[in-house]
Formats: sequence, C-alpha cells, structure tokens
Amino acid sequence: MDRITPLRVGVSVLAVLVSVLLFLWRAVGTERSSPVPYAVAPPKPPSPETTVEHTSVKLPGSSAVQCYAPCTGRFLGLVNPSSPAAIDRSVAAAAAAQGKWATTTFAQRRAVLRTLMRHVLDAADDICRVAALDSGKTLVDAQLGEILVTVERIQWTLAHGEEALRPESRPTNLLMAYKRNTVRYEPLGVVAALVSWNYPFHNMMGPIVSSLFAGNAVVVKVSEQTAWSSAYFAAIARGALAAHGHDPHLVQTLVCWPQTAAHLTSHPAIAHVTFIGSQAVARHVAASAARSLTPVVAELGGKDPFVILDSAAPDLPRIVEVILRGTFQAAGQNCIGIERVIAAGALYDDLVSVLEPRVRALRLGPDADVGALISDASFDRLEELIAEAVSRGARLLVGGRRHTHPDYPRGHYFSPTLLVDVTPAMLIAQHECFAPILTLMRAPSSSAPDMLAVANAPSFGLGASVFGSERDPAMPRLVAGLKAGMVAVNDFAAYYAVQLPFGGVAGSGYGRFAGREGLRGLCNIKSVCEDRLAWLGIRTSIPPPVRYPVPSQQKGWAFAYGVVEVGYGGPVRKLKGLMRMINNM
Repeated sequence: MDRITPLRVGVSVLAVLVSVLLFLWRAVGTERSSPVPYAVAPPKPPSPETTVEHTSVKLPGSSAVQCYAPCTGRFLGLVNPSSPAAIDRSVAAAAAAQGKWATTTFAQRRAVLRTLMRHVLDAADDICRVAALDSGKTLVDAQLGEILVTVERIQWTLAHGEEALRPESRPTNLLMAYKRNTVRYEPLGVVAALVSWNYPFHNMMGPIVSSLFAGNAVVVKVSEQTAWSSAYFAAIARGALAAHGHDPHLVQTLVCWPQTAAHLTSHPAIAHVTFIGSQAVARHVAASAARSLTPVVAELGGKDPFVILDSAAPDLPRIVEVILRGTFQAAGQNCIGIERVIAAGALYDDLVSVLEPRVRALRLGPDADVGALISDASFDRLEELIAEAVSRGARLLVGGRRHTHPDYPRGHYFSPTLLVDVTPAMLIAQHECFAPILTLMRAPSSSAPDMLAVANAPSFGLGASVFGSERDPAMPRLVAGLKAGMVAVNDFAAYYAVQLPFGGVAGSGYGRFAGREGLRGLCNIKSVCEDRLAWLGIRTSIPPPVRYPVPSQQKGWAFAYGVVEVGYGGPVRKLKGLMRMINNM
C-alpha cells in the first residue's frame, strides 16, 4: 500500500497537468479576438452600525425585500420588488433588443463571451466576496461553486457552442431521395429563467451565457433571498455586451415576490422558462406557463445517492475526502450534493469510524469550513427529520441541531451532522435536506440489486455517484440501474464540470440545461426539407391515379400500395410494387 500511494499521487498530478494543458489548448484555439476590459463596481453593504434586527425577509407593512448576510445577520440593504407593470417593461425591453441580436454571427457572440470570461476571472475576488456575503457560503465554496463552473460554462460554449447550433444535414429515404433535409437551431426570442439562491452568481450567469449564445434575450428572476447581489451580477453580464457595442437590455433581471412571479411565467412574450427550485413551486410555475403554452425545463433538487461497492475499499481515503466536500460544500445547499452514502459490510463500519472524527472537527463560520444556511426557516424541519430517524433506530453521532455562533449570534448556522444506520423508511431518507447533514445507509450487501433497492427508494432522480473497481461486475449494472439523470463513476458531480446535459427524472424534474442539449433547448428546432435537384426541375408531383377528384378508388389504392412497397419492401416486393404502380397508372 505504501508503495502504491506515491504512484497514485504521481498519476493524479500528471492528470491535473494534462488537464491544464488541454484547457490552455482549448482556450488558445478559440481565442481569436482580444477581450475588451470593462469595470463594474461591487456593491458595498451599509456599515455595521446601521444593522437592524433580523425578523423576517419581508418588512411588515412594506413590499421591500430586506437583505441580510446569512453568516452574520448583517443588514445589506433593501431591494424594491418588480410589479407586473415592471415585468412587462423588462420583457418589452428585452424583446426590442433581441431582434438585432438574433442577426449576430457566432463570432460576435463568442467575442462577448470571451470578454465576459476575462472579466469574471479578473473580478473573481469581488464576485466571490459578494456571493459569499449574500448566500452564506465560504470563499473557498464560492470559488468552486460560483467561478469555476461559470467559466467552464463559458469556455465550453466558446469551444463547442457553434458546433451544437450549426445547421445539421439529416438523411433522406428512397422515395424522397430528391430532397435535401436540414435541421436549423434558431433563436426563440425572449426566454426566462427563475433561479435559486444557493449559487447566486453561477445560477444567474449560466442561463444568460446559453441564452445569449443561442441568439435570445433573457429575463432572469432571481430569488428574493439573494436579491442584494443580483444587480451587481447583472451589470457584469451587461457590461460585456456594452463593451462590444451591443444593447445591454438583452439581459434583464428582476426581483419579485412569489405571487407576482406568475406574471412572468405566463407572459405571452416569453418563449421558454427554465426553473430551478422545489417541487411545490414547480407545480405553480408549470401551471402558470401552461396558460401561454410556454415550454418549461424544471430542475427540482434531489436526494442523491453515493454508492460504495466493497471493491472500492482500497480507495477509501480518497472517497472520504470526496464525501466531505460533496456533503458540506455550501453548507449542504447543493442540488447535487451528497444526501445518502450507501455501503455494506465492513466497509460501512470503516466509513463510520473514519467520518465521525472528521465531521466533528468541522468548524462553522464565514472564514471556517462550513458556512451558514440561507435562513433559519428550515431548522425546525431538519431537527424533526433527525429526531424521527433517531426514534426509529438511527444513531446521531455528531451535530443534529441548530447552532448559535459565539461571534455571529444572528447567523443561520446548523451543526455539521453525521447520522448513521439510516433506513429507506425514515423520512430523512426520502426528503431533500439541503443542509450540512451526512447520512449513512447500510445495504444488505454490495450486490447491484441490494444497492439499487436502497439507492432508488426515494422519488427523486437527479444525480448519483458509484464507487468501485471498474472490473467489478456490479459496476455496469449499478450505472444502468440507477434512476437518475446523471451518474458519476468513481467521482462526484463530474458531469457538471464537463457540461454534460444537466437534469433529472421523477421528482427531480424534467428537461435538461447545459451541454449540447441544453443549448439546443433554447432554440426553435426548425426542420427544413428542400428539393435537391430543383435545377433539373425534379420536384414532388401528384401522379394521376391519386389526383383529386380520384378517378378510381380501387386503382388509386393499388397505386398507393405500390408506392409503399417500392419505398419499404425487400427487393422482390419492390419489384412487385413497381409493377403495381405501372399497371394502375
């Protein structure tokens, strides 16, 4: 084991170096125009002396959105929510700008994205600090969850976006051999995105990048929980457009209360809606969008399993690190976070013994290991879920309750929690926690059927991870059998970092964003069928036996049957069909 470890480290370092070189090669290969520098000043919260008591997000007697820093309780400011009339103005402004933007070339759109990417990298410190202050995450979590994934989305779009949206040639058939078939991906117009608060910069910028590259304008409805940072982040996107002489009104952002959001999702000028949030709210969004028959992509969270086969035992030290990062990043407020770790036998016991001291050592605070939850609204629910599990036999080894931080008593902290011996029948195994709670579940064995029975028990189906030897016969059966939209093998959430289509099944929603499928989903997919040999006068003509008025139904039927036989029969049937056509002309 001691000899193998340095080899593994060396291979890992080599893999990282290769990845960096590939990234640089991609960047250089697509860098054909220089980014244009521009400046956007980050917001400054009021001085601590002006902090007021944190009672609720909505001020009594006022429609203003009251913004606080989850880690400290510090007052950040007030944001005026949009009215239906203001939503109408935003949509109209976006639509007015989109007509000209739709005529831009892919090269022009790439130039904007290169400028945006350069600014994001240059302003990463400001972006991370603003996002961390508004959402409660640490700066490390912000760098990974706000910056890295955003620049990856931009870089992927620069390298592969045009290929995804370029008109495609499609095959024809014998009867239509004289036709040329293409599929075109054209802008929809104005699209909307209703995004969640857990990654305020990335969740806003993702749909903006894809929508703009597809030729659309976009209206982003941000969460009232992170309203304070939204104007700054929107200005970053608009700045990249303005730097290249394009209308910044292509990007619209708004804050509104839930009762007003239906005006946006049912708006007749909105061509597509992307929604990230809960199942309960998704039902309202889908019903609202149905009024104007607007298509919806819905990502509704998950209860992601992290399945560890016995054959993964030699890799346990690395797996433990992955579990801790995948569970506690952003205080567990991650839709593809690890919600259930599933193992069997002695490996399960080893995991418990290794994880307990590691979870117990985690520190809470804005400059520590685990940040704050966005609010204290979920504390009662989380404590009840844990108590219910303990009452049914689960063991609470660490945490399990809200935490009052000695330095930040107004912060929304929940103790990092380790709950073991959880069973599928317990409520905590069925409901998304979205919190710093690590649950371990013991499977009867490491066989694929036993693992799948535990992993597939909840109604969710977003992401999943499987760890084990690539030679383990259970591995392919698990990957195939998991009810999920995305699976990472011997890794966690790797599909997100390479821009594969993102989305789930069952209670985790429907549709996909990101990747080729997500980009095309923001387009009108137009099928075009043209004459290939028009210059020879070869076009569709209606043969006499089937022209109206039909001279003879019997001969017309026989002729049409002959056409079908020629087009789809075997050699003998084709010949018979040809004769049938000739005989019934």
